[in-house]
Parts: sequence; structure tokens; C-alpha cells
Amino acid sequence: MEIAEHIETLDREGRLLVAAAESAGTGARVPTCPDWQVRDLLRHTGMVHRWAGAFVAEGHTSYHPAEGEPDLDGAELLGWFREGHARLVDTLAAAPPDVACWSFLPAPSPLAFWARRQAHETTIHRADAESARDGTADAVGAIAPGFAVDGIDELLLAFHAREKSHVRTDRPRVLRVRATDAGTVWTVRLSSGPPVSERGETADADCEVAGPAARLYLSLWNRQPFPSVTGDESPAALWREKSAVTWR
Repeated sequence: MEIAEHIETLDREGRLLVAAAESAGTGARVPTCPDWQVRDLLRHTGMVHRWAGAFVAEGHTSYHPAEGEPDLDGAELLGWFREGHARLVDTLAAAPPDVACWSFLPAPSPLAFWARRQAHETTIHRADAESARDGTADAVGAIAPGFAVDGIDELLLAFHAREKSHVRTDRPRVLRVRATDAGTVWTVRLSSGPPVSERGETADADCEVAGPAARLYLSLWNRQPFPSVTGDESPAALWREKSAVTWR
């Protein structure tokens, strides 16, 4: 996907997120994140938006910590979220393609990284807000298959390629991920080190998880159950248990 497409998605998803949050109320429970209420979701995502935007706007070339979550609630919190989201969208849209700043996953450029990362960050948390609004993890609006495939690529080929991934097993296993509506397949080799993932059926699989790309995207981010699991279910269970990603 192009940078402009990711920024457009970020803009739309942030608006959907805050609309769902407002409808649910900031005290509503978030079924997809059982430890959170909507106020926690807004504080977290709004903090990340400001943190990400500062790297691009201020040109930080090394890691800078976030400012922390605000002690806001209700209408004031909703307004704070909207302001930070709009500022992030405007910052990314106005940034020169060659802007130099820190990033933490492989990408063609820092701008490409931040646009992609924040588009997916916001989409996953939009799903959280919708689950709070409707009271169930199944209540999630449409996610385009192509965007979901892009998000699975980011998660498997980048996030969990890092040393900090906890998806590890003493006995080597192979997990297949198949997006049935997109015709896209990933092979994930699990071992005592970080997972090694690639596109295609490049090894015999012990376990396959399959389903529409959007469902797999949400499942791999632990927002919904896997649509289908075949073979030895232990690699899928390991993923559910160990794949949580910290906010950075």
C-alpha cells in the first residue's frame, strides 16, 4: 500500500474509533481487551498518536518516550483524542517523503513506517471501540482484505521477527496462515528463537489457521478466535498465549 492510502485509512479509522467510543461511553467495558474500559482505550491510542506524530514533526532521530496518558474523561477526553488524531493525520500528510526520524520496524522510509504503523494501530483499536459499543468482540465493521493482508504482513514479517517476540517453542513447529479470500499464504517457523515468517507455502505445516483476511488479521492480534484451525492445534494455542505485542 502507498503512504497516502495508509494516511487515508488512519484518518477514517480514527474517526470511526472515536464515534464508537462516544456511543459506548467512556466507562464501557472493552470485550476485546478485558482489562480496559473505553477511557483506557482512548487514553492509550491518543497517547500513541501524539508520540508517533512527534517523531515526524520534530525530526527525532533516536527514541523518545511518550508523554504519558492524560487524566481526562468524558467529553474532554473525546475532544483530546480527536485533536491528537487530526494532528497526526495532518503531520503525516504534510511531511516530506524523505523526512528523517526514528522508527522501529523495517520500511521503505520513516514516513512509510509511521503511516503504516498508525493506520494499523488505529484500525485494531477501532475494532476494540466497536466491541465496547456493541458489547461483543464479533461486532466489528468492515476491514478491506488488502489492508488486512498488509497488516498480517506487518505483524508476521516485522513485529514478530524481532528478538522481543515471545512466540517461542523448544520443539520446532510450522504454522501456516491462509487468507482464503485474498489467496495469500504465510509460513511461520516457530522455534526457540523469534518466529521466521515468509509469504508462500515454503514448508510442511503442523497447523494451519485459515479464514477471510480481515478475520485472520483480528485473530492474529488476539481480538477474535481463529476462524478455522486444522492439524495440531498447539501452534495456534501458542500464538494465542504468547503473541501479545507491547504498545511499542
